[in-house]
Amino acid sequence: MNAQPARALMTIGDVLGLLSADFPDVTISKIRFLESEGLIEPQRSPAGYRKFCDADVERLRYILTAQRDHYLPLRVIKQHLEARDRGENVPPLESVRRGPAQRPRTLVAADAEAPDPAVRLTRRQLLDGAGIDAETLDRLEEYGLVTRAGRHYDGEALTIARTAAALAEFGVEARNLRALKAAADRQVGLIEQVVAPRLRRRSPGAHEEAAETAREIAALSVRLHTALLATGLRESLDP
Repeated sequence: MNAQPARALMTIGDVLGLLSADFPDVTISKIRFLESEGLIEPQRSPAGYRKFCDADVERLRYILTAQRDHYLPLRVIKQHLEARDRGENVPPLESVRRGPAQRPRTLVAADAEAPDPAVRLTRRQLLDGAGIDAETLDRLEEYGLVTRAGRHYDGEALTIARTAAALAEFGVEARNLRALKAAADRQVGLIEQVVAPRLRRRSPGAHEEAAETAREIAALSVRLHTALLATGLRESLDP
């Protein structure tokens, strides 16, 4: 990489700020993951901090666009980048065959606020989409935070993995999340008790009614949990 003026170099936080408008699901963990996979090579300061130039940012834009809009796996994206680095002609992304029109975005860049549980993700797709490494996923599975059916994961597993990666930026490790998993399991048990009588009914639509009730209780539980958490933090942090 050519030497860049010091004022032209950016921190990883600066880069995240530049990309987040167009790629709201990108995280620092994702950028670090792409570096670990050899797709980007930012400079390092004498203290070891990553320093990015404009070319690095454009390279990240290319990678993220290829994933989100063209469903290209990282292996193929890396091949394209290496070809460009060698000065070879690489077809523009617009000319690359896209996946089927019905293919969900969750395969590469799911909206973490609205996961589609019906999505089927391979292990590689989950790693790429969440921006985590295999060891992190192993820990999440070990502690029961992420599960799979056979060889595939669903959209909620992607949301969990992404959220765990974001929490890791604050030093919260997978093992620290076991308490949250236990609390969620207890809430599930409570909801099952409430809807059990509806499930035993033989009337038409009983199961649909039970499912809708379960969703409503779950939403209320999340709202209550958020309020209780805010109250607890206010009490502990306010002088």
